[in-house]
Amino acid sequence: MRLLLDTHAFLWWVTESPRLSARARSAIADTEAQVRVSVVTIWEIAIKKRLDRLVYPDDFAAYTRGQFADNDFGVLDVTLDHVFGVYDLAQFADHRDPFDRMLAAQARTEGLALVSADANFDRYGIERVW
Repeated sequence: MRLLLDTHAFLWWVTESPRLSARARSAIADTEAQVRVSVVTIWEIAIKKRLDRLVYPDDFAAYTRGQFADNDFGVLDVTLDHVFGVYDLAQFADHRDPFDRMLAAQARTEGLALVSADANFDRYGIERVW
């Protein structure tokens, strides 16, 4: 399975939070899975950390790189096709989060299942694992 982690899924995985569903935990832990984390997720974490809206280690870059290495997570960069994908997404008045919209576009463009508790993603026609 090819997976893209939503921001909360990444955070709950690295902190071993019980909030991560059993199905999501199993999918991420599967040694055959290809797990990706978008730079958008790390960008969102950086913003929230700097605004003191998120508890995250102060050695931000080293900790994050360590988590990628320790968990064999791949980095998903933002491409021009992903940006075009955001433009092509349906508009929902109650779901305008730009980070979520980019993750949805990336999942659609790359054919990845999105690991997320957020049922809003179901409206974009992408597979969601939770």
